[in-house]
Order: sequence, then structure tokens, then C-alpha cells
Amino acid sequence: MYGPPGCSKTMVAKALATEMTLNFISIKGPELFNKWVGESERSVRELFRKARNAAPSIIFFDEIDAISVERKSQKSGGSGVGDRVLAQLLIELDGVEGNKAVTVVAATNRPDMIDKALLRPGRLNRLLYVPLPDASAREKIFKIRLESAPLADDVSYKELVESTEMYSGAEIVNVCNEAALIAMKEDFDIEFIQMRHFLGALSRVKPQTTQAMVRHYENYASQHSEF
Repeated sequence: MYGPPGCSKTMVAKALATEMTLNFISIKGPELFNKWVGESERSVRELFRKARNAAPSIIFFDEIDAISVERKSQKSGGSGVGDRVLAQLLIELDGVEGNKAVTVVAATNRPDMIDKALLRPGRLNRLLYVPLPDASAREKIFKIRLESAPLADDVSYKELVESTEMYSGAEIVNVCNEAALIAMKEDFDIEFIQMRHFLGALSRVKPQTTQAMVRHYENYASQHSEF
């Protein structure tokens, strides 16, 4: 899975494991690295061994670009720890092929940096673009997040949705949290969160994804995505 930061790629992986009743093993790419020679590769082997022992299971690699940067872009010339970790990962993925009890899912914000060998058939060859939430999704995020919040009658979901175009799901959650904090700072015993509190939050929380980034993801999706 790839797309802008904060678009719930990790949540999608967790939901997949829950729906399929699989054990969920999650790790961030940088966590595999160790300063001792050979330990990083050993961490990769141990991760897959753990997944096989816990099968049926899903291994979820978050920030996989940290361990799978295209080798021609590295200065190590193929001898660095990053190359050795990637080589070990490719070996383990080849071993998983045909083993229906272990599923490997990964997420990245930089799909263009992924080494092409990782995307070959039998490895991570199914690509899914996870875009910014559209208007309908943003409304659902607001309603779920604010379901138990004491809202004033002037709070307009329509206005909130229209004001959060280009916001990620994580940023929308941040807007909700910031609005509550603004209300509490104004009056700790305040009874309701009002629309002006949300407007104040929107002035502080700005979207980090640009139109140029969206075009980049969409161009990549038009060439690579299969779903």
C-alpha cells in the first residue's frame, strides 16, 4: 500500500488481519537495523520465523522504503547494511511464496524509492493506492471521531468537510483534538464544543500533502496499481 502520510494504511492492514482472523505482526522498517554486523539480517529471519510459528499470520512492514531503497540509488555499491537487509528480505519473501499461512503486507509514502526486485511476481507485486479521504470519507471520520463529543448546535459537518479538502485522516483527527483543547483552554468547564473552536483548530492544523504530491501518487498509480 502506498499514498500520502496519515491515510490509515496501517489501519487497513490491521482491519485485514481482523477480518481474516489472522495474527498481526507489525514492524517499522527502521526497527530492523542494528549497529552490530549481521544482526539486522538476523532480525529479518527472526521476524519471518515468528510469523511462521504464529501462522496463520500477517507480517506488516510499515515504512518499508527504509529497508528497500532501490539499490542503484545507494552510495554503498551493494555492500552496505541496507543492501544486505534487502537481500535477506527477498530471500524470506521467496520462502513465503506458496505458504498460504503467512501473508506479507507493506506500506510506504515513497513508492518510487522501492527496489524493483521487491515488486516482482511472488513478492510484493500487488499494489494498492490509498489516497486522501474524499468528502464522504471525511464526513465519516468526523462523525466517528466526534460521536461522543459534546457538540453545540452550530457545529456543521458540511462546513467541516468543505474546509478539510486535502487533509489526511490523521490531520482530521488532529483538528478534532485541537478543537477540544481550544474549548477547554477557553473554559475548563465549558459545556459544548462550538463551531468557532473548530475554525480555530483549522487555522492551526494545516494539510501537509500538496497538489504536486497528489499528482505524483496518481501518476504512479496509473502506471502500477492493480486494484
